[in-house]
Amino acid sequence: MIRRILNRAALAAALCIPAGAMAAAPVIDVYKSEYCGCCEEWVKHLEANGIKTRVANVANPSDYRERGGIPDALGSCHTGMVGGYAIEGHVPASEIKRLLAEKPKAKGLAVPAMPLGSPGMEGSRKDPYDVLLVQAGGRTSVYKHYN
Repeated sequence: MIRRILNRAALAAALCIPAGAMAAAPVIDVYKSEYCGCCEEWVKHLEANGIKTRVANVANPSDYRERGGIPDALGSCHTGMVGGYAIEGHVPASEIKRLLAEKPKAKGLAVPAMPLGSPGMEGSRKDPYDVLLVQAGGRTSVYKHYN
């Protein structure tokens, strides 16, 4: 009798783990232009790394950058919003996950321009780039450097 109860409890716990893990997966709202191929590749990178996406094709993605408090000088071709943070440009999924885990007081992360070799911009060349932590007022600090 006790063994049956313990087996049922173990089964119930095992069944709940995947549902709980799925509920914890971050979801990022991505605002991009309809025909941008690198934006689509970035979305694929996020999904391949466990970040769920909701994609909206918009006429002016920079409107969302402004709403998120990211200065135009740090702009790229798409903006994401997740967990109260703005994600500007080709930010690696690992840095988004780190941001959500650490929860720093900041506006979000940015990878200005479109550096070759960043997620969604893969190709024959790989340029070094910085992921910037963007503070209120547009101040930045290097969150992670990539070679």
